[in-house]
Amino acid sequence: MRLKPLCSLVTVMLVLILAGCGGAPGGQQSTTATSTFALPTVNSSATATGSGIHHIFYIMMENHSFSQIIGNTADAPYINYLANTYGIAMNYYGVTHPSLPNYLAAISGDFQGIWDDCSAGSNVTCTPTSFGSSLTQAEYASASSRPHLFSGPTIVDQLEAHHLTWKAYMQSLPSAGYTGDSYGNYAQKHDPFMYFANIRNNPARMQQIVPYTQFQPDMQAGKIANFVWITPDVCNDMHGASVCGTSYDGLIAQGDSFVHTVVQQIVSSAAWQNGAAIVITWDENDSGNSGCCNGPTGTGGAPLGGGHVPLIVISSHSPRHVVLSNGSYNHYSLLATIEDLWNLGCIANTCNIGASSLLTSLFG
Repeated sequence: MRLKPLCSLVTVMLVLILAGCGGAPGGQQSTTATSTFALPTVNSSATATGSGIHHIFYIMMENHSFSQIIGNTADAPYINYLANTYGIAMNYYGVTHPSLPNYLAAISGDFQGIWDDCSAGSNVTCTPTSFGSSLTQAEYASASSRPHLFSGPTIVDQLEAHHLTWKAYMQSLPSAGYTGDSYGNYAQKHDPFMYFANIRNNPARMQQIVPYTQFQPDMQAGKIANFVWITPDVCNDMHGASVCGTSYDGLIAQGDSFVHTVVQQIVSSAAWQNGAAIVITWDENDSGNSGCCNGPTGTGGAPLGGGHVPLIVISSHSPRHVVLSNGSYNHYSLLATIEDLWNLGCIANTCNIGASSLLTSLFG
């Protein structure tokens, strides 16, 4: 069944921004953005997946609100070009806080009942670091006792069951299948695959979690999985000022440059010609607790959401500007949409996302 979305925060000001009437404080919109950034188009036919989209590239950025990115053409000119040229959801939310449960939700349809960023492990338990007294006593107790190696299914199980391939590229990961909590600018909390026992305990699957340095060689060799996950390191995900020696605005600009590079690599590849979509979203924002779509609630039914964040979708089928302003969506909605495009079935909370609550229109 479909559950009615719980919230909608779209504003007239944001709509005007997307229509090209706004810009970042102190910045000007470029009148040459289209000629500078334009992507190639293809006329791809339907593939074995049935949707015409044979590859999905999922790029997860970090901890910025919709209003900090969309309209900020001074710091994020390329991302704003994409938002004004392709598909964008106006009412998209993180599932909860902090980062880790959003990553878990993105691939498993469940935030796994935790509110922390702790490392993976069957003996690891952590008390919640977000929401505090907003959690019910039962939620707090359950979260505090949950081992951080989860047994539920993920999109990996669904893909393999349908003979589709997957690969995860983690920037600054030292080696394929590395299980350490962190290494340099790699953070395990941004690598959700590490937290599921049926991936962590499967050597073949662990070899599909690789350093981002393998991305370009794989693309050039045509070794492109159907589902590709990309996690920037903490200096390129817009959330690493303390270790990267740059300002808050500098982080946005650095992340914008990373996205520009990755998208250009994708659209120059065989995957783009074969029929592909690129998803760019943010795990949560730092200031909001709004949410929707089967997201958690706490004491008195208060939403424990991850706040309003951008979601941009680029499809190789046709360059068209689609502004999805009706309804509310979150990481569960996005996973449900991918499942629907490829007839994968559903898992956890995606089973409660009906057809009318999907993001299908953004994929062309």
